[in-house]
Amino acid sequence: MNEQQWLAMDEYLCDRTQTPDAALEAALKSSADEGLPAINVAPNQGKLLQMLAQLRGARRILELGTLGGYSTIWLARALPADGTLITLEAVEHHASVARKNIERAGLSGVASVIVGDAVDTLESFVRDGIPPFDFIFLDADKKSYPAYLRLVLRLSRPGTVIVADNVIRSGRVADVGSADPDVIGVRKFFDMLAADTHVTSTAIQTVGSKGWDGFSISIVS
Repeated sequence: MNEQQWLAMDEYLCDRTQTPDAALEAALKSSADEGLPAINVAPNQGKLLQMLAQLRGARRILELGTLGGYSTIWLARALPADGTLITLEAVEHHASVARKNIERAGLSGVASVIVGDAVDTLESFVRDGIPPFDFIFLDADKKSYPAYLRLVLRLSRPGTVIVADNVIRSGRVADVGSADPDVIGVRKFFDMLAADTHVTSTAIQTVGSKGWDGFSISIVS
């Protein structure tokens, strides 16, 4: 098997399970036009996020790593009309593009973008005692996953679902001797999940249009 076959399979699956969506397509186009890196989730992955949030019955969603707002749109569509999604983005330009895409999708009423260092923002959430989230999606810099996990657990409650993207790194996460900061961060993230008796987790490796990677899913108890 090779990446060309993975891509063809993803195209087939998306063709059979999804319908054309102007807002999502516009979000991808505007992100490309504005020079954002093409590291957004694939369409079938975005739909999976939406379905997982719907299965959870999420009313409050937290996302780390907005980019152009593509996954934000998928997640926000899982919310009821009075739901809330907060997405954190470190780069002002990315946030500006995302806000326009979210507005175009008609989701500004439920989704808001906060710009800044995610650790600082999360720490302020903890200090301020904001209500816990039902669904949390981690898709920011991987070296910081341990710090993010430590904080989002404090912003969770029993039943909160935490999904972390890009946790396979083309298989490099299995290399105990890797010096890659992202690999080290993901490995420590998994160590923290394994040691926490109040979290039940699994992880799945995937192949597709985004290459060889995968995600973890955790439920807080």
